Amino acid sequence: MQNLFKRAVPAIGVVALSLVMSGCTLQSEAKKINLDTHYELTNQQIMADAWYQTAAETRALYYQGYNIGTLRLEEALKKGTKKKPAVVLDLDETVLDNSPYQASAVKTGKLFPYNWDKWVQQAEAKALPGAIDFLNRANKSGVDIYYISNRGADQLDATLKNLKMVGAPQAVREHVLLQQPNQPGKEPRRKEVMKDHDILLYFGDNLSDFSGFDHQSVTQRNWNADAMHALFGQKLIVFPNPMYGDWEGALYDYDYSKSDLAKSKLRKDALRYFE
Repeated sequence: MQNLFKRAVPAIGVVALSLVMSGCTLQSEAKKINLDTHYELTNQQIMADAWYQTAAETRALYYQGYNIGTLRLEEALKKGTKKKPAVVLDLDETVLDNSPYQASAVKTGKLFPYNWDKWVQQAEAKALPGAIDFLNRANKSGVDIYYISNRGADQLDATLKNLKMVGAPQAVREHVLLQQPNQPGKEPRRKEVMKDHDILLYFGDNLSDFSGFDHQSVTQRNWNADAMHALFGQKLIVFPNPMYGDWEGALYDYDYSKSDLAKSKLRKDALRYFE
């Protein structure tokens, strides 16, 4: 019996070692899968960033949006307003071009919010096509301009510096309304502007830049866009942004803590395929 026990002990050790090694292999494979999926997500930025930065269609759509905005503003001013007239614009991918930051994810393999504050503090984002011409016309027409962005309130100085660098009018603290800690969306800031102004136009690259779209599902966002179709090009001016936005958040039910593997699956599951 003693000899049998002695023979069994090494065998048990071999089995235990085998299980440990197997576990390490599985962990290593899981880590590799997660790493591969992470780079898959960052590499999916390539087409979006390349289109945004190089396609003449991008520029054309911005010119088109601001040209329509100019026409609508002139029409509204001719009709007159009860309160002081105003326009409200988002900043990122509406007035300022942050695509170099977005493209950095491809180079570094790291997604937002990595280095976002560093990019903002550099205050080097360029103006998007048509933006400054429109803003100068609005300013000369006596229209108050409000920039409502979900940049953090602690980024105000850098944001003002950037806006002044590109020549945006009314780039003052009172007109650049950034997100305060724990502030839900942009609606409270829009309502604050409404107290003393008639807002003639809203500009943005994300439907949450307009009332009624916060934290809606993919289906709800599309249904709401259909229901409000008459406002687009009239009071609401939308710009293209395939790089990021609530359209992506809606795919994840706004849970950005989901794993890269889960995000990748949700992205692919959302597609409609030709069979």
